[in-house]
Amino acid sequence: MEKSIDTRAVRTLVISPNWIGDAVMAQPLLRALKDANPQRRIDVLAPAWVAPVWRAAAEVSEVLETPFKHGKLQWAERREYARMLRERGYDEAYILPNTLKFALIPWMAKIPKRIGYKGEMRYGLINVMHHDDPRHKRPMLPFYAALAGPVSKTPPQDVPFPVLTISDEDKAAALGRVGIAPGTTIVAFAPGAEFGPAKRWPSGYFAGLARLLQQSRPEITIVLMGSAKDAEVCDEIVAAAPGVRSLAGVTSLSDALAILGSAAALVTNDSGLMHIAAALNRPVVALYGPTDPRHTPPLSDIAKILWLHLECAPCQQRVCPLGHQACMHKLTVDLAWAPLRAMLPARPAAL
Repeated sequence: MEKSIDTRAVRTLVISPNWIGDAVMAQPLLRALKDANPQRRIDVLAPAWVAPVWRAAAEVSEVLETPFKHGKLQWAERREYARMLRERGYDEAYILPNTLKFALIPWMAKIPKRIGYKGEMRYGLINVMHHDDPRHKRPMLPFYAALAGPVSKTPPQDVPFPVLTISDEDKAAALGRVGIAPGTTIVAFAPGAEFGPAKRWPSGYFAGLARLLQQSRPEITIVLMGSAKDAEVCDEIVAAAPGVRSLAGVTSLSDALAILGSAAALVTNDSGLMHIAAALNRPVVALYGPTDPRHTPPLSDIAKILWLHLECAPCQQRVCPLGHQACMHKLTVDLAWAPLRAMLPARPAAL
């Protein structure tokens, strides 16, 4: 039986997760919605720090940036924003965050169909309610993709990997803004991680890997990616490996996407930049310790996951409760160098 395709011009609002990596892993949901109804218009409501991810998703017609502060209810502001959304005439809303406050907006906007998980006891606010078994936490990719189908306890199978797209013009412009010449071979490192220090590979290890790369392939430019919060650890790496360039806090997320899209490879902790690079189809060496790559892996056939899976892992703690952070310290520089070296493009003929 052929799959039926809806041809009505449905107006859909997707309320984005608040984390970059989660937003990337939600992109296949939008693809499924668009495949089911090519005429569907999909707008995404997202915080400013996540919005650039959705602007790189082909399925999105418009990105609306939320004016709300993280963790604040801001009832009056949400009510006013809901009034604006009501005027847009959305037929349905997919509420991806599990919090109560994000379910309030489409309810106040009187959007007829409101799809999401139960989350924080959101009965009435969600009227097409999906349920997830907390005893068997499913990977985030099928967790979000399941919302495109009927309510079921069976997760969807064979969900496609996320795909983000950056134009060549945007790549060239972003590289130009940080003074990188066209045609330069770039390897990016992302030494930060939002969750906490337990997730971070030691800065000395990143520096050691940079020195190996510089010795083996001196023509390659190594750049450190991250937010201003990562500047200190990036400065430590630069001090130990002169010639490496830190872009931490220098680039916008839009430019970071474009630079990652230009990179020959990324070496990274479990972070939002890891998920972005995978969705841009760039080779990734992903370093895992206290978190679980079975739950939030880099979704790509050209990613290499390094995880020792020690007895104490995954502990999911911000700071190592045992005080040794062995899960990251035992991931040696040589363990990371082997897959990175295999990912590098061929050496230029002149060299």
